[in-house]
Amino acid sequence: MKKRKPLWRCPRCGHRFVTRNLWHSCGRYRLADHFAGKDPLVRRLFDRFCGLVKVCGPVTVYAQKTRIVFQARMRFGGAVVRRQWLDVTLVLRRRRDAPQLRRIELIPPIYHVHHFRIREPGELDEAFAALVREAYRVGVQEHLAS
Repeated sequence: MKKRKPLWRCPRCGHRFVTRNLWHSCGRYRLADHFAGKDPLVRRLFDRFCGLVKVCGPVTVYAQKTRIVFQARMRFGGAVVRRQWLDVTLVLRRRRDAPQLRRIELIPPIYHVHHFRIREPGELDEAFAALVREAYRVGVQEHLAS
């Protein structure tokens, strides 16, 4: 297996990244601030989503100014807290479909950022959990390990 370089740490905010000076929302924000004034259901949706991510393996959760980011070696998922729902992104290597899917963005040459809208806990089912596991494998850069 190829030896991986250590992650670079931003000297200002302390967040770690696979490459030096990777763009990010440099600052320290609190997770709780994202949920102020929101429907309590949205926090439950986030906690359930976060649970799906954490069973995959080691992950860092960063609260940024406008979103919450999930990172293994690279950022592979995120959440934007809305008043009554949760907008979730997952980075995959192929296009996938799901009832919660709103759009897909291509990041050339190999990444597809899937945007989902989650309104109820039942949407975070086993099929969605499988997408989370696939995104986590992107996050640990399993596709680059050889």
